[in-house]
Amino acid sequence: MKVKVIPVLEDNYMYLVIEEHTREAVAVDVSVPKRLLEIVGREGVSLTTVLTTHHHWDHARGNAELVRLQPGLVVLGADERICALTRRLVHGEELQKVFCGHEHTLGNLEFAQKVEPCNDHVRAKLSWAKKRDDDDVPTVPSTLGEELLYNPFLRVAEEPVRKFTGKVAPAEVLEVLCRERASFERAAEPLQPQARALLALQWGLLSTPQQK
Repeated sequence: MKVKVIPVLEDNYMYLVIEEHTREAVAVDVSVPKRLLEIVGREGVSLTTVLTTHHHWDHARGNAELVRLQPGLVVLGADERICALTRRLVHGEELQKVFCGHEHTLGNLEFAQKVEPCNDHVRAKLSWAKKRDDDDVPTVPSTLGEELLYNPFLRVAEEPVRKFTGKVAPAEVLEVLCRERASFERAAEPLQPQARALLALQWGLLSTPQQK
């Protein structure tokens, strides 16, 4: 099996999963169908199926156009809200590799380091991800085995994660993690021009307009 990682939009990924013996392919999260079809043609494969991980527009918006451009495709997903869905999937299959839909690895690992600053697996993975980012290379895929070593959302029973959240029950630990992750993301967002100007005034870097 061969997996083509296709960056699209601002920080999304589409994937083209190719069975090299049959030359058949499955597309995952089609948001830019024409680009996908260009790569399908370049690879010389037959696209048979689309898998959509969830209904958000940047993961599912290309389904309708893709089905129009290439009739007969099977569109799989677990949510009836997914556009052009032909078969709804049910839970039960174990995933061995994890292909995320956005390139958020650096931010996720930086948050993981905040949660578990003494976790050597987090430190090593973050260093690796920074190098990949500097080289403009995708950080996907990971594996579930790896994620269990450094992803705090999969480590809710670990003592350092419980200590960070101040909770013990897994559901409560997860709730605090979600809230803290959202705050962490907001703090990392670039300031808007108006906010930057206000801070500059507060720091004395800009002078206030003189009254006439």
